Amino acid sequence: MSRLIQNSLDSQLGTKQENVMITQNKDYNDGETVLEAYVAYQETDIQKPLVLISHDWAGRREFACKAAERIAEMGFVGFALDMYGKGIYGADGDVELNSSLMNPLASDRARLRQRIKAALVAGRNVPQVDATRVAAMGYCFGGMCVLELARSGADILGVVSIHGIFAPGDVANEAIKAKVLCLHGHDDPMAPPEQVSDFETEMSAAGADWQIHAYGGTMHAFTNPAANDPDSGIVYSEVAERRAYQALANFLDEIF
Repeated sequence: MSRLIQNSLDSQLGTKQENVMITQNKDYNDGETVLEAYVAYQETDIQKPLVLISHDWAGRREFACKAAERIAEMGFVGFALDMYGKGIYGADGDVELNSSLMNPLASDRARLRQRIKAALVAGRNVPQVDATRVAAMGYCFGGMCVLELARSGADILGVVSIHGIFAPGDVANEAIKAKVLCLHGHDDPMAPPEQVSDFETEMSAAGADWQIHAYGGTMHAFTNPAANDPDSGIVYSEVAERRAYQALANFLDEIF
């Protein structure tokens, strides 16, 4: 039976139709570097807001792709961007490999900003996207990336850092247009209290619309069920994860 006939029957019978999830890989470029995004959205005839998803230090793997699907289920277009290059990934628990991928960008914020801006351009060019309604979210290293996107003065509505790194680089900031939400574990060793305090001062001095939700007794990577390394301060928290995603949903509802 064709989809057109099925839709007609469903309409006549009052049958509730389930939304169809569309997922696809999309190549794009930052200069000569080929990158590969994972795009997810529910089948639609109208353009929807875009949410960029910036991955953790291990690359654009399953965790980031599942986040794009979560965003699609919320009614938006999820665009899991690529900071490293097509086919380049780290590995769970491989500190040396992951650091070798992350550090060249973390230590060169101008290059990092250029790389994530390339994703912004590519995401806005997805046909299903309403290019006037864009946000970005990121996990861990990805949180650093989306905060740098905000610091670059990108014309987007909001950014969300999820157990991200707050410390700025040495690149001058532009006027921050995006609203800023940080979802933070209070006991995260990657973002100690002094770094959080400095970030609050920075955002206030910039006149940004910012907020930080700090979850007590919560460490780094608290939304990742695979995080289980208490000695390194990396531990999943079901409670903090639930609270964080509710805060994310509220924020996206506000800005869109």
